[in-house]
Amino acid sequence: MKYFIALFSLCLISLSCKQQEQKTVSSDTESHYLDYSNRDDALSGGVKMIPIKTDKGTFNVWTKRVGNNPKMKMLLLHGGPGATHEYFESFDSYFPEAGIEYYYYDQLESAYSDQPNDSTLWTLDRYVDEVEQVRKALDLDSTNFYLLGHSWGGIVATEYALKYQKNLKGLVISNMVASVPEYNKYAQEVLGPQLPPEVLKEVKDLEANNEFDNPKYSELLFKYFYTQHILRMPLEDWPNPVNRAFEKLNNGLYVYMQGPSEFGITESAKLYTWDRSKDLPEINTPTLIIGAAHDTMDPKYMEWMSTQVQNGSFLLCPNGSHMAMYDDQKTYFDGLINFVKKVDIDASY
Repeated sequence: MKYFIALFSLCLISLSCKQQEQKTVSSDTESHYLDYSNRDDALSGGVKMIPIKTDKGTFNVWTKRVGNNPKMKMLLLHGGPGATHEYFESFDSYFPEAGIEYYYYDQLESAYSDQPNDSTLWTLDRYVDEVEQVRKALDLDSTNFYLLGHSWGGIVATEYALKYQKNLKGLVISNMVASVPEYNKYAQEVLGPQLPPEVLKEVKDLEANNEFDNPKYSELLFKYFYTQHILRMPLEDWPNPVNRAFEKLNNGLYVYMQGPSEFGITESAKLYTWDRSKDLPEINTPTLIIGAAHDTMDPKYMEWMSTQVQNGSFLLCPNGSHMAMYDDQKTYFDGLINFVKKVDIDASY
């Protein structure tokens, strides 16, 4: 009996020591994640203005770091073009707990970054070059650099991967297809007909008359289209970060690159012919494609994209739309975090 009591006591002591060790490791990890003391952006709370060299001079873009992790650092490319980093603020509810370092970033002409209002700078190649300059300034490399592009940011991320994938540890294309013609086809043949016939007719009439600035056009889109395919919540419940991003949208840049219509990218827009479908097999970086059942982008096409890259996986948000990080939040972040950590584990072997 004394032997069993002694053995039981030893087990309790061992278990207590292990639990204390786990708490210490967890505490140390959390402390390191939040420690800004040895970072050059500590004074500004993680904010760094990065000079970007262009043919028209040097301009500054705004970035903000959250957390510390030498192996997992994610740069977030917002949509639009011309939106802002603000709608990514939902990441604050998930990434710190997962220990992932991440960077908010306003692209040139957006929000806190310089806005030279020069359309000669509004090219896809220049934005890709901008991302590369940001990467270098933030000291990101293939041992830690994850790039996430959402919507228009997904176009930039795709182009970046095709040109600079040697710098990447992981790639995430969120809610964006690799072909504007495919996007247009889906918008015209699938999404448009889902509207009530009388609403679709009124929208088409307004577009035909070039009345994109008519308040009725926005009213119809927000009521019947945006709440179904952009963010599936009543407008009055849309999260503040999303509203702020919409309020600051650079409409001139947006229309120049994608056109005034929400039912596809118009023929006059710079992105009208963009198509990288045939080039996807060139991407060998571990890649996650995130789609949503109610998105403005075809989820079946996005699933196909994941089979075309060399090391791809697909995450479907069954309750989500274009802003699936809000309307199917748990699915979105569980899948995203699992991908980041799996890539990190695989890279250690």
